[in-house]
Amino acid sequence: MPQPPKSQLHPATIAAQAAGAVDPASGGVVPPVQFATTYLRDENYDLVNPDNVYLRSHNENTRVAERILNALEGAEGTLIFPSGMAAIAAVFRTVPNGASVVVQSQIYWGTTKWIRDFCTRRQIALHEVDASDLDAFAALCRAEKPDLCLIETPSNPWLRITDIAGAAAAAHEVGATLVVDSTAASPVLSHPLEHGADIVMHSATKGINGHSDVLAGSLATNDAGAPRWQMIRDDRNEAGAVIGPMEAWLLARGMRTLPLRMREMSRNAMTLAEFLADHPQVEQVMYPGLPDHPGHALAAQQMSGGYGGLLSFVVKGGAEAALNAAGRLQLFHRATSLGGVESLVEHRHTIEPHTGIPEGLLRLSVGIEDVEDLGADLGQALGQ
Repeated sequence: MPQPPKSQLHPATIAAQAAGAVDPASGGVVPPVQFATTYLRDENYDLVNPDNVYLRSHNENTRVAERILNALEGAEGTLIFPSGMAAIAAVFRTVPNGASVVVQSQIYWGTTKWIRDFCTRRQIALHEVDASDLDAFAALCRAEKPDLCLIETPSNPWLRITDIAGAAAAAHEVGATLVVDSTAASPVLSHPLEHGADIVMHSATKGINGHSDVLAGSLATNDAGAPRWQMIRDDRNEAGAVIGPMEAWLLARGMRTLPLRMREMSRNAMTLAEFLADHPQVEQVMYPGLPDHPGHALAAQQMSGGYGGLLSFVVKGGAEAALNAAGRLQLFHRATSLGGVESLVEHRHTIEPHTGIPEGLLRLSVGIEDVEDLGADLGQALGQ
């Protein structure tokens, strides 16, 4: 059977075959890890491999991970960073002093806190808005004419859905760059670049790696020649915001099962969301796969293959009831983060009590365990 062009390959094929990466030296089907920090020149002082001079700028393991992500994103350029926050920081360092930015409110607290501090230091006017309200987002863009806009969809931990195409139109109308944090969806379930985003960001620590053993971040763009993208590329190299070879190799290995993991996580999360929605001890369930979720129709339009493994729910009885339920869980690990193969639970009000998070909210990162076991664990913890 003739092989289809690379651009026509499905995500599962791209991921499983590591976008074509192998070990040409040995013939191995697994790409090797290369730890060298510097590279040889011959007797004429020509580089033995013209692509490699020094690890901070050149590493094949990073290139392999970037090629896989680039193919999954449908991007023109992709850069890997040592963390999701390093990727966010690289984007915001392109904003001139004295400019303004529009940022979605009530997103991942680590992002919000860093951006607030950074904008204060750089005299950048920060405007926060519930971007799931497209009219409010567009009105703020017209009023403030920002240099850059950042949205997060689905948002963490509120699971709000923002119209990417609408936000892109609003940002572009005033000449702003739209950045989308798509961590909760992964490049398997959502393709923000196809909806008009200029840059898509991921904390690759989460679902992209999927095994809770690598810290990484990524940025991808549909315009690798754009001045902002060149600034980001140069900043990563010159500031040394690079990932190590072993981390890049582990990241590439993790991505080989990304479509399988996201499919199972989404399926499990949907089942648990339906279970929780009917539970008498649950006040509210936040999951875009549920038909009564305010962003369900939009999520169905701009996501494909599922709604992700992240969900939140509010336990009746406030903080005490939520913490008691979390304490009784036996399979869900009480830990932060999301997107790993193991299921996690977190009481977000403990982490960010000042951001409006309901005291009874528990955030679940649903893994790939048998969903009947996970449901039974939630049931006994809540009291069936």
